[in-house]
Amino acid sequence: MAKQVQEAYICAATRLPIGKSGRGYYKNTRPDEMLVRAIQAALAQVPGLDPAAIEDAIVGCSFPEGEQGMNIARVAAVLSGLPNTVGGVTVNRYCASGITALQMAADRIRVGEAEVMIAGGVESMSMVPMGGNKPSLSPLIFERDENIGIAYGMGLTAEKVAQQWKVSREAQDAFALESHRRALAAMEAGHFAAEMTPFEIIERSPNLADGSISERRRVVSLDEGPRKDTSIEGLGKLKPVFAAKGSVTAGNSSQTSDGAGALIVASEAAVKRFGLTPLARFVSFAVRGVPPEIMGIGPIEAIPAALKLAGITAADLDWVELNEAFAAQSLAVLNDLDSKGIVLDRSKVNPNGGAIALGHPLGATGAIRAASVIHGLRRTGGKYGMVTMCVGAGQGAAGIIERL
Repeated sequence: MAKQVQEAYICAATRLPIGKSGRGYYKNTRPDEMLVRAIQAALAQVPGLDPAAIEDAIVGCSFPEGEQGMNIARVAAVLSGLPNTVGGVTVNRYCASGITALQMAADRIRVGEAEVMIAGGVESMSMVPMGGNKPSLSPLIFERDENIGIAYGMGLTAEKVAQQWKVSREAQDAFALESHRRALAAMEAGHFAAEMTPFEIIERSPNLADGSISERRRVVSLDEGPRKDTSIEGLGKLKPVFAAKGSVTAGNSSQTSDGAGALIVASEAAVKRFGLTPLARFVSFAVRGVPPEIMGIGPIEAIPAALKLAGITAADLDWVELNEAFAAQSLAVLNDLDSKGIVLDRSKVNPNGGAIALGHPLGATGAIRAASVIHGLRRTGGKYGMVTMCVGAGQGAAGIIERL
């Protein structure tokens, strides 16, 4: 017998500052430590909650191996100090892993199988590179031409989108510049404070002469990616990096990054029992497949589906986090939707900047941007927000959230 559908309420949402991969904030910080901090910070936002009531922790991660392997969700749940009764599962939908984790947590509650869930995402591109430590593609991919797109690098798919949707280099660079401008303005105004949990970086180095260990501590509280020196002239000087005569550059692409985010999702019964204050309601989620070689246009298919499930239109959206994997695909998505009458108000799309400026820690991004939507809506008084992104191998995902 099907169980009664109930609402899923988000009662806590936070994220860490995003760091640059390889040389940034978290170059020597393990991703499980980052995730532990995010989970603990989310739990601190619901002081009345009995941790024993938490059923499971669902965490997105695009490359769950190496330092972020061994089911990092369960490892982090235990290291966070949660009871051993709290489960943990790591899920992978590439760039949509974090929003998929939130959807799965919400669904467990909506079908009555759980009362309280943790959802989150984590990625250290410093410690686990794009593609993982040992990429291995199936030979079957290359047996049929229509499957070869699965093997394309993300940059090449962006070039194909730019060509097919006629997105110029000038438009891409202007979009990238605006991403940095908005991010810097949001930082200056303190708009990230509500969604952000500061992180203490601890760096240790040995003294070989006396055998002692020196320790340096610093607290980071802002994203590392936005650059004040970004200019249209500087962006225009960058060379294409994925195709000799292409238009996609490092400047109009998302930054490889490290980061983590966590949310607490609860049923109405749990909200009443523990005296929680819901921040938002998880409304709908949709995922759709597209040809792998033009994976960047995935949101074109997922957004209308999510809107239909929510029973709203694009005009009802007050905040949209459209992940800027590449300026080319973001512009293609917006322009294509415009042509179909699904118009997203540009002033409400990434109002605090996007991944080109802020960074894109792959599997963490969906959870991070969900926190951005929730706190952005609360700050501005908006009602509906959306997190949407393209997904490697040819998918699009979109999740809709309602502020309460």
